[in-house]
Amino acid sequence: MNTEPSWDLYRTFAAVLREGSLSAAARVLGLTQPSVARHIEALEQAVGGTLFLRSQRGLSPTDRALALKPYAEDMIATSAALLRTASANRGEIAGTVRITASEVVATEHLPPVLASLRRRHPRLSIELMASDAIDDLLQRRADIAIRMVEPTQQALVARKLGVLQLGLYAHRDYLDLRGIPGSIADLIDHDLIGADSNGNLSRAVLGALPGLDHANFALRVDNTVVQLAAIRAGFGIGICQVAIAARDAMLERILPDGFAFDLPLWIVMHEGLRSNERYRAVFDALVEGLGHGVSMPTGSSPVAR
Repeated sequence: MNTEPSWDLYRTFAAVLREGSLSAAARVLGLTQPSVARHIEALEQAVGGTLFLRSQRGLSPTDRALALKPYAEDMIATSAALLRTASANRGEIAGTVRITASEVVATEHLPPVLASLRRRHPRLSIELMASDAIDDLLQRRADIAIRMVEPTQQALVARKLGVLQLGLYAHRDYLDLRGIPGSIADLIDHDLIGADSNGNLSRAVLGALPGLDHANFALRVDNTVVQLAAIRAGFGIGICQVAIAARDAMLERILPDGFAFDLPLWIVMHEGLRSNERYRAVFDALVEGLGHGVSMPTGSSPVAR
């Protein structure tokens, strides 16, 4: 091809990669399946090689496609950020802001904060991505992030609000049936709720519970919202934020002197957005709203940089 491939080809390519089939990508993009197929064929001609292999299981990306994937994803993220930035004039608290937060924070903490923000700024729209994955703010996959780890990238504005305190909790119905464990060692005889994968947080939690491992979990699930729902349903004993449990009189803390865990809470955004009133208003609203649910360790104070 003598001309630069159309942006539509890259958008279609990214959709096929994400969805795994031409038909699924067509539904997401609002196109016909033949149109998606033509886009892929045109991009293959442009890059000079096959991007997908057809099989009974669907489409499998080739090594060439996987090499192109991060660039296509960056293009998608940049395009979305461009549209968000253009959704309002500079100086207006209006338009779209994209926030990423963990599943539990997005479910349990953010709704009232965002409701209050919307009442104050009715021309503001929020895109909320609930995920425990850490998105790259430098690539503008989100405008503002709420994180449980200290940001390491440069060119970010970050504010540490404090820590979210975690404890072991169970529903009173479960404790009436099974009794209250008197020590960490007693937990082995109970129905425990924990993560399925062996991630950093899971390893840290197990390190604070000597004698226990993944095999002791009666329910293993990585989705933290499901873990919380299981605790509330009386399935067994699991980890819950102290601030969340305090809202439910039926949840009782177990072994408060034997297990306590703190997660830092950070609000982060790209430094280039600092002077934009729209993003600053959302950043400040999150700092104010989420600050009520955290605790500061003794001798510390919030940090901004």
